[in-house]
Amino acid sequence: MERIDNASVETAEPVSARAYHALEKMIVMLELAPGSVTTERVLIEKLSLGRTPVREAIQRLAWEGLLSVRPRAGLEIAPLHAGDWLRVLDARRGVEVVLARSAARFLTPETAALFQATAVAMHQAVLTGDIAGFLEADKALDEALARAADNDYAARVAAPLQTHSRRFWYRFQSGTGLAESAGNHVALIQAILERDEERAGQEADRLMSLLRLHAQAAAMR
Repeated sequence: MERIDNASVETAEPVSARAYHALEKMIVMLELAPGSVTTERVLIEKLSLGRTPVREAIQRLAWEGLLSVRPRAGLEIAPLHAGDWLRVLDARRGVEVVLARSAARFLTPETAALFQATAVAMHQAVLTGDIAGFLEADKALDEALARAADNDYAARVAAPLQTHSRRFWYRFQSGTGLAESAGNHVALIQAILERDEERAGQEADRLMSLLRLHAQAAAMR
């Protein structure tokens, strides 16, 4: 099955949301290098979008800590220090358990279909060694969790932490462990699809533990 395709969704999104998602992906995939400096004009040219949506996206990314606005100096992409990955995961752990348990409790046929599509996309990414595809599926899983959990407060806390975590994973871990990571994600999805609230929370906690092991290894290099 083909990778999850967000093109049809993006056409219905506000232009500012499209700008945000494009810039977020460029930061996560290190196309905008950690610690580098760019400008609003450069980003407008990269995205071929207007100044207002790009500026709104920049403001959101700055609030999430993915870049910093330096007056008269440009935009600095957040640096990557391996030790910070541990801090991100420590902040993320509890809210992920809340989202997983709530998603299992409030699952609907619509959100179940999102989780199923994500599991298929992750499986396909492993078979083809497609790191970008895996990251897209991981983001789709985070969005499905936010939608299914019916807890906007938890989802808003989790979203920037999830993005930071994907960025660290791509930098320090994407070359190895793809199958293991996908397996843990799929185990979480399965627990949610079975509406097993307790197991969903356990699988979310187990996934955070796995990521923390990777973060600890990265910090010791």
